Amino acid sequence: MSTNQAPDGPRRSTVRSLLRLWPYARIARWRIAGSVAAALTASVSVLAVPVVLRRIVDGPIADHDMAGLWPLAGLLLLLGLAEAGLFGVRRVVVARPLARVEAAMRGDLFAKLQRLPVSFHDRWPSGQLLSRATSDMFTMRLFLAFPLVFLIVNCTVFLVGTGLMFALDWRLALIALIPMGPLTWLTHHFEQRYSGAARRAQDQNGDLATVVEESVLGIRILKAFGRHRTMAERFAEQSRSLRETELGKAGMLANLWAVIVGLPELALGAALALGAVLVAHDEMSAGTLVAFLSTALALRWPVESLGWLVAYANEAATATDRFYEVMDEPEPSDTEPSDTEQAGPGPAAERGIRLSGVRFRYPDAPADSPDLLCGIDLHVRPGETMALVGATGSGKTTLTALLPRLYEATGGTVALDGRDIRTIPRAELRELVAVAFEEPTLFSASVAENVLMGAPAAGTEQLAAALDTAQAHFVDRLPAGTATQVGEQGLSLSGGQRQRLALARAVVGDPRFLVLDDPLSALDVHTEALVEQALRRVLDGTTALVVAHRPSTVMLADRVAVLHEGRIAAVGTHHELLQSSAVYRELMTGEAAPVPEGISTR
Repeated sequence: MSTNQAPDGPRRSTVRSLLRLWPYARIARWRIAGSVAAALTASVSVLAVPVVLRRIVDGPIADHDMAGLWPLAGLLLLLGLAEAGLFGVRRVVVARPLARVEAAMRGDLFAKLQRLPVSFHDRWPSGQLLSRATSDMFTMRLFLAFPLVFLIVNCTVFLVGTGLMFALDWRLALIALIPMGPLTWLTHHFEQRYSGAARRAQDQNGDLATVVEESVLGIRILKAFGRHRTMAERFAEQSRSLRETELGKAGMLANLWAVIVGLPELALGAALALGAVLVAHDEMSAGTLVAFLSTALALRWPVESLGWLVAYANEAATATDRFYEVMDEPEPSDTEPSDTEQAGPGPAAERGIRLSGVRFRYPDAPADSPDLLCGIDLHVRPGETMALVGATGSGKTTLTALLPRLYEATGGTVALDGRDIRTIPRAELRELVAVAFEEPTLFSASVAENVLMGAPAAGTEQLAAALDTAQAHFVDRLPAGTATQVGEQGLSLSGGQRQRLALARAVVGDPRFLVLDDPLSALDVHTEALVEQALRRVLDGTTALVVAHRPSTVMLADRVAVLHEGRIAAVGTHHELLQSSAVYRELMTGEAAPVPEGISTR
């Protein structure tokens, strides 16, 4: 997925985007309300200061009454302490519940990523998903903790302060409010421009995370080919792009801030000049002017913070949009069997693996390109091992991925023991079908944990049997045996060792159906022979489809299916196909020998 640009179509408004946070924020709604109440009380207490100052100036100071000054001075001190205490309470009130909100959102995002199909992960760079689960989550949590609260509080304080200024003197109030018209227009214009820049920066941050992740995971390749400078240049280019975007955002915010700060200062200066004239002509008391100016100064923060709060609201809105881009992705659903479909195993003739008219094309394939699989018809009988051979790129791996529904067939049906796999719940389907991929993936866990992912309920004896089948006796020489941590991607092990652990993971649960995608490609000849010998015992008790590239792997199978130009070109034993199929003979021997007369290759 291209991530440097926001998705096509009209952008959701900032308010509508932020409202989508409500299902999560509602669990902390009372704490957020308490935070708003504490901050609002603290801010309103600041507006009480000008009233007290007016009484001090027009009372004890004008009358030279020192005795009357101390109680009012004490009241000012109490107001200051109350403000500080209430702002402290505000932070304490929301810290824990908003951490729970962030944890809930991150948990839902992770669970969603586990449920989405492989085709989704094929399109999305992992760095983009990582940035949504980390930096975007922090942005949304911080918005709920601070900008959201002060958008409400500052607007309320501004309205109350404006009312107080009109109560003190309506003429000065009108002068002080002159900048509000230009500021409203400017803020709206700023919001439209800033939202696009904020989205671009967050997408570029995801791209940068992708570069870092690829560099770390591929560090051996980069070092082996001396390409670390190339990756460093790519990283620097992505960093420059992000830096330019962030500087552009800072420039827009700086321009807005300059106007937001400058215009009210000019208006305040004009109000001060008029107020001084009014005081000089005894049309206003000095205390009233001091109170008005104090009120206007107290409103500086609500006005000046407007630009920052609007900017952060846009950051949070784009982070919310990015979060829901993943959460809104449709999930593959289990299809309930209709009245005519069988929920249990079908007749004996339908047992095993049966593919009927199966077609497949990748979602992002060009519209004018042919299907990768063009009507596959294949029956693997119960207890039979079928080898699947074909040229590179013919679709063998894709075909095997249809059985556990890692990809969805775009046409035709795939059935296991007579049951359409679309009618089998995914959890049950993936207990029935075990898979070993050509490129083994291990996790940052122990050997035992990696293998037992194939059957969490399996015991020590089954673990040992699976490791023995895969000839993974090297585990005994590891520092902690099966408790040894293999490290990220299992890179502390050799390719053959990783492949044997992946094979053990596939066979540990004694699955009814087994799919092996060239599982022995990284093994030496001696180890391959031992694994094949042990694997035959497993294959005798299961129905298996094995992708094979070498004759030694083909010999594990009872029959062989040849995949050619998106179709099954021939099915038979190894020796039969050597005689009857030119395609198979070329794949196995590299020689396109003539086909004997009268024998079809189809």
